[in-house]
Amino acid sequence: MNQVLQNIQALKAQIGRSVIGQQHMVDTLLVALLTNGNVLLEGLPGTAKTRSIKALATALAVDLGRVQFTPDLLPSDVTGTEVYQEVDGKPKLTFQHGPVFNNLLLADEINRSPAKVQAALLEAMEERQITVAGKTYKLPELFMVLATQNPVEQEGTYPLPEAQMDRFIMKINLDYPSAEDEELIIKMVRGEEQKQQGGMEAIDPKFIFEARKQISDVYCSDAVLKYIVSIIVATREPELYTGSNLAKWISVGSSPRATIALDKCARAMAWLNGKDFVDPDDVRQVVHGVLRHRLILSYDALAEGITADDVIDEILAHVAVA
Repeated sequence: MNQVLQNIQALKAQIGRSVIGQQHMVDTLLVALLTNGNVLLEGLPGTAKTRSIKALATALAVDLGRVQFTPDLLPSDVTGTEVYQEVDGKPKLTFQHGPVFNNLLLADEINRSPAKVQAALLEAMEERQITVAGKTYKLPELFMVLATQNPVEQEGTYPLPEAQMDRFIMKINLDYPSAEDEELIIKMVRGEEQKQQGGMEAIDPKFIFEARKQISDVYCSDAVLKYIVSIIVATREPELYTGSNLAKWISVGSSPRATIALDKCARAMAWLNGKDFVDPDDVRQVVHGVLRHRLILSYDALAEGITADDVIDEILAHVAVA
């Protein structure tokens, strides 16, 4: 195992010490970080969404900005704004940086705010910069938006627009931990209260950039590439797969951004698994996180209680490796 991978595995272990029973969330956070993407976490309160993000920031010893999204939040509360100041007796407009100017930005309960505020993050998520009053400001080289949201059925939520959902490279659905994990959580919290656990040993963020270089060199064969494309095409042309319910369940499929994301995440997962090539298992490990927020289900699917994960399972059952 090379030194860079060892450090990333150490980072994974550090986060795992603070987050119990949500290993798939830890894996997904790392994949999103290594692919320079943003991640959306959805789950009921108390399922370690905020805790995992704080653990990631602590393990990397980087700046964490937090915005609590509420119905009365303004876009400038996220991006920052120009403020009037007097310098040497002369009026001057000075840009006051908002919380987006951190390495990691926790957008907590992002669907508690209207679309205008949610859209304030679009430029930052896609281009790693923001524009205020006609001026463009670059964000830190290491930058990631980690947004949490409550299930859309809850009262007082504003569903994210499809264009913004597409900017998240992966979406994590969180459920309650098992009874065994819940016991471990109680013991962990008791230990923290009694300060029995030592602090995290920070991992140098430079290893993130070195890992990204190595991931870009991970080999993906034509067969696996065709498999990735076939999965995405199945979301757009479900009628091609006779004998399945795909045409009945899918209203709108995924964009080319999903294809790019699936390729990146599969290569990152292969690298985390200690390989220098991508195989179909790596694709299947990440496909739910990449696609579940990029599918618009039909009314029939919603009426039957079919979820995006169910649709993805159906796609995987019918799309064969070339």
